[in-house]
Amino acid sequence: MASVIVVDDKDNEIGQCDKEVAHKQAIRHRAFSIFIFNTKGELLIQKRNPKKYHSGGLWSNSCCSHPEPGEKTDDAAYRRLGEEIGINCTLIEVFSFPYFTKVGEDIFEHEYDHVYSGISDADPILNQHEAVDYTWINATDLLLDMTAHEAKYTMWFKMIMNDSKYLELLNINPY
Repeated sequence: MASVIVVDDKDNEIGQCDKEVAHKQAIRHRAFSIFIFNTKGELLIQKRNPKKYHSGGLWSNSCCSHPEPGEKTDDAAYRRLGEEIGINCTLIEVFSFPYFTKVGEDIFEHEYDHVYSGISDADPILNQHEAVDYTWINATDLLLDMTAHEAKYTMWFKMIMNDSKYLELLNINPY
């Protein structure tokens, strides 16, 4: 099973543990979320595979995962972008934030999330173990749909999209 990097409240590495254990025991660990935009300003979102052990079948940002112990977060972001959706583009870390939320029966996200942004007009090649569908969507339509159908989106994605300071940092203007 995959391991994650355990961190303190300032994102300093303090250990490692099994990924599923971290999610079941609410152990804070390092993660990243990637937002890929096309040149029309649309965001690539993916529908997570329904068989994933948490948040399965929900729509989320372009790609998200965890760096492995000993791996730099930037390197992990590029690696997973290729593995998960088959896209290769320049990524820029735009902000990071800690969060804690329940995402299922006895499953928690207690992460220090590094958020990256990139631009690509390539349609993804989905790794079906990770994602089963995708769409490109403008910010206004996405925010309207999130309001109308909140339950179909992942918690971390909603947190980012519902916070104006994060939208500003991602250069999304929904109005």
